[in-house]
Amino acid sequence: MTTFDQIVGLWEHGQRRLRESDPADRVAQERVVDALVVELRRRVGGTFSTEELARYYLEHGTDWCFSMAIEIAPGSPAAWDMDTVASAAFARYVRTARDYGGGLRHEEEE
Repeated sequence: MTTFDQIVGLWEHGQRRLRESDPADRVAQERVVDALVVELRRRVGGTFSTEELARYYLEHGTDWCFSMAIEIAPGSPAAWDMDTVASAAFARYVRTARDYGGGLRHEEEE
C-alpha cells in the first residue's frame, strides 16, 4: 500500500464533513479551504503526484493550516477544525495531481 492510499480516506472524510457541516459555519470553512488550496499550490507546486502530496502532508502536518484558519476566520471556531478544513483542502488539491483524474488515481508512465 502506498502513502497516498493510506491517507486519501482521511482527506475524503474531510470533504464529507465539510458538505455536512452546519450552513452557518460553512461559509467560513469554505473561505479557509479555498485559502489552504492556494497555499498548497504555492508550497507543493502546480505539477505534483498523489504520492508527493501525501508525503508533504505526512512531513509537514497541518499546523500551518491551523494558523491560517485562525487568521482567516478568527471568530469561527468551526473553521479551525483541521479534520474538516485541512483534509478538505488536500482532497480538493489532489484532484489536480498529474496522476489523478476522474476521481481515480492513474499509474504514471515512466
